[in-house]
Amino acid sequence: MSTVPTTTPAAGEALREEAVERLKKRQDFRAHLLVYTLVIALLWTIWALTGAAFPWPLIVMGAWGIGLIMNAYDVYGREPIREEDVQREIERLRGT
Repeated sequence: MSTVPTTTPAAGEALREEAVERLKKRQDFRAHLLVYTLVIALLWTIWALTGAAFPWPLIVMGAWGIGLIMNAYDVYGREPIREEDVQREIERLRGT
């Protein structure tokens, strides 16, 4: 029994490119998370060793954490733009 491809070669290539892009984003996010964790751990260590009263690493954690959350949303939460969405927007811009 043979299987018939459900996509054209061009569509298959576009799908492959999208998959590679998404995998790269996931890989980049994991690297971002690792760097965040290491730097924050270093900052808390410096804070603990210096005996500062105000926990200033919280400021860095919060500010950088917002960027990390947005990065996570881009990688795991955002839906890719589909052709139907593009066509619907074109129709909306035309006023139909």
